[in-house]
Amino acid sequence: MSIVPEGENARKAIKWISDKRQYEPDECGPVHSMIEQAAKRFDLSPKDEEFLIRFFCSPEKT
Repeated sequence: MSIVPEGENARKAIKWISDKRQYEPDECGPVHSMIEQAAKRFDLSPKDEEFLIRFFCSPEKT
């Protein structure tokens, strides 16, 4: 089992959030807000959105 989701849109969302956090940190806001934006932008399922929350908000990431 892979830690990366199967859907192409979820992969695009991960890249989009990561790029925004790296290259535009002053403009990106809280991670949860960015995840909501990515879910709308990439038409993610609730399962994919939940994956993004675990991926970006897990204790290991802080």
